[in-house]
Order: sequence, then structure tokens, then C-alpha cells
Amino acid sequence: MDTLSQTLEQLRQQGYTADFNLIQGYLYHKDEELKLFHDEFVVDSIYRFEGDSDPADEATIYAISSEKYKIKGVLVNGAGIYTDEATNEMLDHLNKQQ
Repeated sequence: MDTLSQTLEQLRQQGYTADFNLIQGYLYHKDEELKLFHDEFVVDSIYRFEGDSDPADEATIYAISSEKYKIKGVLVNGAGIYTDEATNEMLDHLNKQQ
């Protein structure tokens, strides 16, 4: 997959339809008002995108699923000055769990 938007569309076709945001150490899905803590989901795959000339174009998509809540979705984390530090902290913690 070449672009961020193509990857997101492909993941949606695979059932990753929830859009997650990280809020104070948990993933939040607004439509369901659902909170997922680190032991309630897994990162199924990671897609990294690098800008050709602008570091602000860098991003990472995390395909996430929760067996407990029967939900699949994505978390998008920007790079450079747009990186969400809380997201990085949570994902670092997850990497230690794997």
C-alpha cells in the first residue's frame, strides 16, 4: 500500500472500522464511548509512512483489535512535531508486553 489513505481504506475493508484516540493512557472510541486499556487490545499490524521531503508528512497507523470488546480499529500517530507523546508512551509499553 502506497499512501496513508489507501492503507486506511484497505484496513476498513478488513473490518478495522473504529477510529481510536489516545486519552490519558487508554484508547478511546467516541462512537461507542468505549475505553480500551493496554491489557484489553493488541496491535495486529503497524504501517509507517515517511514523507519524501517533509518530516511533517510522516505517520504511523496501528491496526488494533480487542477480543474482549469484539472491535477492530485504527490509531494514527503523526511524526515529528506532530507526534503525540502519550501515544508513543502507550505503544512503547505495548512493545514491552509482546
